Amino acid sequence: MSGTATIPLSDFITLQRGFDLPTAQRKEGTYPVVASTGIAGYHNEHKVEGPGVVIGRSGSIGGGQYIDGDFWPLNTTLWVKDFKGNSPRFTYYLLKSIDFSRYNAGAGVPTLNRNHIASLRIRSYERPQQERIASILSAYDELIENNRRRIQLLEQAARLLYKEWFVHLCFPGHEHVKIVDGVPEGWERKAISDVSDTFGGGTPSTKVPEYWGGDITWVVPTDVTKNDCLVLLGSERKITEKGLRESSARMVPPETILMTSRASVGFFALMDLEVCTNQGFINIVPHDRSLKMYMLFNLMSRVAEIRSNAKGTTYPEISKGRFRKMDIVVPPKPLRVEFGNAASDILHQVRALKRATKMLTRARDLLLPRLMSGEVMP
Repeated sequence: MSGTATIPLSDFITLQRGFDLPTAQRKEGTYPVVASTGIAGYHNEHKVEGPGVVIGRSGSIGGGQYIDGDFWPLNTTLWVKDFKGNSPRFTYYLLKSIDFSRYNAGAGVPTLNRNHIASLRIRSYERPQQERIASILSAYDELIENNRRRIQLLEQAARLLYKEWFVHLCFPGHEHVKIVDGVPEGWERKAISDVSDTFGGGTPSTKVPEYWGGDITWVVPTDVTKNDCLVLLGSERKITEKGLRESSARMVPPETILMTSRASVGFFALMDLEVCTNQGFINIVPHDRSLKMYMLFNLMSRVAEIRSNAKGTTYPEISKGRFRKMDIVVPPKPLRVEFGNAASDILHQVRALKRATKMLTRARDLLLPRLMSGEVMP
């Protein structure tokens, strides 16, 4: 098999439907519970020995996940029961390269029937070629994963610095400051409305095509909740000037604190450009620029409190009025500036890594189908 012949998918691997495991029956453990879109938790038992490859069967179909160790694939997935001598890592990339949406058999919920894709023709490669292809693509994934870990460590460093200075009160010069009622002397307790402007967003009518597909970045909560760090580089949808002008959406300055306020409450993001959001946000612009980083990390440390102020019968939502009444302890400006500079430097590194990851991901995704089709030979 040189990479020019094609064979049915069923000759290459055997796919098997996953197993039921209701959340109530899961017990704390180390084995990943794999759903159609990713790891959904961990359990004390496994059903499949790794390495394994999983694709979405129901809800979200296709995609692809590579699992190094033993795992439990849920019944919303299909997992590779038999690799038939093929490389598991290559199999993962092969399945990722296939658009399984063409084989959707569900009327309402997207569903993938393994019998319907058994005859799907794929290009065959001998095992050494498979290993070379997998090695090329894995190099990209390793760089992406390294960047992800570095981003996590950087953000953790900023959170720890905030905690050290403003929770444990071990800030520079703390030895010479008196603590009065749990607050260092010279610090002020104020309402959030006293130190920042807070406003929401809006959604242009989806019935007006002229409102959509423009150049204005329009952020929705899922852009933030699906993001893996504080830095947000873009959004899935954009609106036009007309859509902005004729809706309640409004532009917010670069580095505005974007906080989700509806359903998924208390997720945060920063963008380095002027954007607008839908109504699922409270956008926070401190009156004094030196407050921005302090206020961001202060609010991030109070997510439980913010969510406790969210009300609603259909879904929780924290109103702007309730949020504005929450208080915040404000340190002296020199201390805010010092922390802000340190935190900004960290997030600048995060943004650079995030952009590098975006470029690596784009390059890998462009290379993947060309390698699988034989257009580029390893």
